[in-house]
Amino acid sequence: MSQRAGADSDPIPFIDLAAQRQRLGRSVDEAVARVVDHCQFILGPEVRTFEAALAAFCGARHAVSCASGTDALVLVLRAKGIGPGDAVICPSFTFCATAEVVVLVGATPVLADVDAETFNLDVASLERAIATARRAGLKPKAVIPVDLFGVPADHDPIAAVAKAEGLFVLDDAAQSFGATYKNRQLGTFGLATATSFFPAKPLGCYGDGGAVLTDDAELVEVMKSLRVHGQGSDKYDNVRIGLTSRLDTIQAAVLIEKLKIFPDEIVARDRAARRYNDGLGDVAIVPRVPEGMTSVWAQYTLRLKPGVRDGLAATLKAQGIPTAIYYPKPLHRQSAYRQFPVADGGLAVSDQLADEVISLPMHPYLDEPTQDRIIHAVRNALGRN
Repeated sequence: MSQRAGADSDPIPFIDLAAQRQRLGRSVDEAVARVVDHCQFILGPEVRTFEAALAAFCGARHAVSCASGTDALVLVLRAKGIGPGDAVICPSFTFCATAEVVVLVGATPVLADVDAETFNLDVASLERAIATARRAGLKPKAVIPVDLFGVPADHDPIAAVAKAEGLFVLDDAAQSFGATYKNRQLGTFGLATATSFFPAKPLGCYGDGGAVLTDDAELVEVMKSLRVHGQGSDKYDNVRIGLTSRLDTIQAAVLIEKLKIFPDEIVARDRAARRYNDGLGDVAIVPRVPEGMTSVWAQYTLRLKPGVRDGLAATLKAQGIPTAIYYPKPLHRQSAYRQFPVADGGLAVSDQLADEVISLPMHPYLDEPTQDRIIHAVRNALGRN
């Protein structure tokens, strides 16, 4: 069911969860009702069912659900014993959670630059960041590539550098679950993949939620202990310091239903992105997915000449068309992260992108009349009718 195109003055949702809700109909209500009836609200049967379905979807051997995408990253770092004196390489052009989790476990994020076309971790900068960490007296232990805006990072060269340098790879797929790299689903790269089910994500629940995907059975056992206070075989004999990070059963029930329609939604997202590219490719730098990859288009992000973005956003807002900026400040410019090391050679691309990017409405239920209205408004605002 597509959203109503509406009049030119009607506000357009940035992400239309209501249209998805309409499509799902009673299935979610019935799934939630089953949980309410059986009253197993924590780690109930739907959690195990969803974990199995999630792993099967992407081809991973195991899925461990948890309370958020941030916790998914934390669980892996904690399970691997990352802590003080260790360095973890992260891109600077990303949401803060990527580096935040490194600090939360007591380690040091070393910030690297990104590629100007994909917005994802630049491999040369990764290598320089590893050297920077060692010169600072830190021990590089891991790299967290981010599959930003739904597009996979360039995983093969990242994995090659990580292997040569003795690092493990923790893929941050919070925005990209459902995308593919060289015919493989994300969730099967590196030691582990973390993802998020925040409602605005391509696969989102009705609250917070996350998961780790991995083929490592030993890692799974440690993470399952960590997510329940570090408990052992006896729940009151805790064998490690843990946390409370469980996906509640109601959210798992919602996600089971959403996962059923997820493949169709991925196709619809890609169709919308292609129409945007066709309509805007001559007025802005439109996103391109590298050969051998697919995107789930968590965001549709344009690059504009410096100084143009604010005027475009204001013009579109006056016409009921929302926009967003992901991200106005790269991590190395944010107050909480300025003190952390940056890769030799600087982070010029991250700084440039922060001044140029703007995201337009993107979701699977973006019908053609509504999208044409957005395209027309952008073209007019940029002086190209």
